[in-house]
Amino acid sequence: MNKLRRNLPPLASLLPFEAAARLESFTQAAEELHLTQAAVSRQIRALEEDLGVRLFERRHRAVFLTETGRDFGRAVTAGLESIGARAADLRGQPRSGEVVLFAELCYAFYWVMPQLSDFHQRQPRIDVRVTASTMPVARSHEDFDVALQTSGRASGNHVLAFTASDEVFPVCSPAYLEGRRAPLSPADLPDHDLLHHKVEPQDWLEWDDWLEQLGLDLRVGRKGAVFDSYPVLIQAAVEGHGIGLGWRRAVEKLLQSGSLVRPFEEGVVLRQGLSVYRRDGAQSRPEAEALLSWLKARLA
Repeated sequence: MNKLRRNLPPLASLLPFEAAARLESFTQAAEELHLTQAAVSRQIRALEEDLGVRLFERRHRAVFLTETGRDFGRAVTAGLESIGARAADLRGQPRSGEVVLFAELCYAFYWVMPQLSDFHQRQPRIDVRVTASTMPVARSHEDFDVALQTSGRASGNHVLAFTASDEVFPVCSPAYLEGRRAPLSPADLPDHDLLHHKVEPQDWLEWDDWLEQLGLDLRVGRKGAVFDSYPVLIQAAVEGHGIGLGWRRAVEKLLQSGSLVRPFEEGVVLRQGLSVYRRDGAQSRPEAEALLSWLKARLA
């Protein structure tokens, strides 16, 4: 009997297990793989029966890896990533002269795209392919060379290249301020229409966090409109629907054009607000190194 066939567990169960182990959630694994939660649960149950061990502790509506599950998860992830990397090499991706940048959606839209012409002028022989996503890089299965996202978001095993500062401050449209005396004071916030960015997990600074970092004993909760997309929140601010928190890297062009203004003088500086990563296991490529050097200079 073929030794691999005898030793390997059911192959169909490995992708659901890898996703569930990485995310410690059957529900999130199902969403990522476009399966039902029940299908993921069945595959993992079949894997546990084949191995004769428990890989997850199931408590109420949550799951937690056992020590055996965590150890097996590392082995499965390493094996699948090795196969995936070799398959990508055989497909010839990325091509010579091309570099792939994975970027958090708001930064891809508001910061990367307006800046790219400078890179192309400096590196005319290198094409940059931008992959924009609302997911953290740890949950992406896209091929990439370099990743850019808000610090604190899940990054998996990808290698941190450097961090960069950012600043968070309130923004609104000039029209919203008509008839109001500026600059405003944080004490005025409860009297205004506030725009909130709610994500899971909440790895973006929200109003109460921002006020706390300023050292103010004031909380506003979730009073106002709530958005799960930061670009939509920014557009709502541009259209005059209220005041939102602006990340300087993302809103700089809108401030320069006059589409947004700063109604408050206060701001919170995040010394490590952004993180830039090399893809885990990727070989060094001159195209990727050129992009990393450019990003570091532009974000300095």
